[in-house]
Amino acid sequence: MANLTFRLIILGVLLLAFGISASFRKRARDEGGTIKRQEEGWLILGLRMGLALPLLIVILLNIFWPASLAWAKFSPPTWLRYTGLVLAVLCTPLIWWVFSSIGKNISETVLIKDEHELVTHGPYTWIRHPLYGSALLLLLSMSLVFGDWIIFGYTLTGVLAFRLLVIPAEEKELLDAFGEDYECYQSRTGALLPWIR
Repeated sequence: MANLTFRLIILGVLLLAFGISASFRKRARDEGGTIKRQEEGWLILGLRMGLALPLLIVILLNIFWPASLAWAKFSPPTWLRYTGLVLAVLCTPLIWWVFSSIGKNISETVLIKDEHELVTHGPYTWIRHPLYGSALLLLLSMSLVFGDWIIFGYTLTGVLAFRLLVIPAEEKELLDAFGEDYECYQSRTGALLPWIR
């Protein structure tokens, strides 16, 4: 029974997170325009598409047909599963906070919009990329709730991909656009965690 409850809670968290994202992204497109995904380059586009769809399939299998992934399971202690569940639930208001703070500046690409503003309030006060951080936290929490090595591996891969590819590409754009202001912002904030510069 606990497993079903956990899976239903994760499904609810995912639906809320996707709903929040879709709502804010639509508003941002209406107010601030869009950037075509192809403009950011085929490497990042390919990584995004090549990793996102299989991950979504794995998450949905964990929710609706967990027995199909029995070979990829580990057995976290009960307290760790509950910790993962609490973290997943807390990701929902965190995701809302991130989107409400960045407003019309949100983009589906690492590129910035013509009238992009440097956002330094809300979670951006401490972290330069809280949307990536909250997504990774949600993945980590799901790997603990489901006891799934595949999602855990995606979390680690995501940390490396964001840190080595996505964030440097995005920050180059931001440095070009905001120069010294962005350098100053970088010096006082962490990329994915507040205390790691």
